[in-house]
Amino acid sequence: MRGAGFVLAPAHPLRAACWGLGRRGSTPVVNGPLVSVLLPAHDAESTLPAALESLRRQRLERFECIVVDDGSRDGTRAIAERVASRDSRFRIIGIPHSGIVGALEAGLDACRAPYVARMDADDLAHRDRLVLQYRALEARADLAGVGCHVRMFPRAGLTAGRLAYERWLNSVRDEEDVFRQRLIECPIAHPSLFVRTEVLRRFRYRDCGWPEDYDLVLRILESGARLGMVPRRLLFWREGPVRLSRTHPAYALERFVECKAHFIAQGWLARHDRYVLWGYGDTGRTLCRALARYAKLPSAIVELHPGRLGQRIAGAPVIEPDALAALVPRPERIVVSVAGLVARARILAHLEKSGFGPESFVFAA
Repeated sequence: MRGAGFVLAPAHPLRAACWGLGRRGSTPVVNGPLVSVLLPAHDAESTLPAALESLRRQRLERFECIVVDDGSRDGTRAIAERVASRDSRFRIIGIPHSGIVGALEAGLDACRAPYVARMDADDLAHRDRLVLQYRALEARADLAGVGCHVRMFPRAGLTAGRLAYERWLNSVRDEEDVFRQRLIECPIAHPSLFVRTEVLRRFRYRDCGWPEDYDLVLRILESGARLGMVPRRLLFWREGPVRLSRTHPAYALERFVECKAHFIAQGWLARHDRYVLWGYGDTGRTLCRALARYAKLPSAIVELHPGRLGQRIAGAPVIEPDALAALVPRPERIVVSVAGLVARARILAHLEKSGFGPESFVFAA
């Protein structure tokens, strides 16, 4: 019977008060939806039917799905209306083409449940996705939201780089991992995000010229709220050449770096004008230039490249790793811009061996 199970006991009110979360609406009204699925769609007729069917099969039945038709010119609207005519949990909002931020904002205003689950029109949800993420937040009033692990598809077209990214995303297992790795990449795949509605309405989506999802996650984390993870593959994340992240200029590497630089400068480096940069490859060089626009300049650059050692770059001496601990004054802030799990592990071991605590460095690639 629809509307039956999965109403769990509310999380402890004292823990909720710690973060100002869960005080209103964390235990939903008896007959209302528990979760609002926020699903923007633009010219998605080839993938939308499967996406909506995966939601219809959810084990948690008390949800609503807000399909935002973002000015589609194909059969997207008709497909969504056909599903809604058979299943009242689906609602359609039609807007002139506004782009991803405009569509998300329009849909968010229509959400009625205490939780919002993001999903894209070309992805698929595991049948346990909503119930497991719902249970995770009901049990943890100290969390603003949670992500989940993903499986990219179709597998045949995945590059080594995309597979490595998938492995990295799925190595994030809890709120400590999310926070610690927040500047490497967005540690939560946006269509896997499941967040308290009051939190999402506080932060909203905004268009800054860089990825709106990464911007949202970093703003939530920098506020002191915490985002956790359900470490199960509950989202099937479609890969292809027409994905927004492949085609929109806001998702270019330079824009990702601009986003990181903004939050590093305004947050972690807010009280420091100087930092040590570890790594001066493509990403490190771009990050260094972006931070300079916030008047954050390197006091030294750590490198292994023999052609750079002993030189001065951006006014800073280029040194080898073993010289880092001998710098005077001792560095208080180290930004590591070297990619790869193995490289990061080696650098972490070197920093710890040299006596640098976790408060003194961040990984940003």
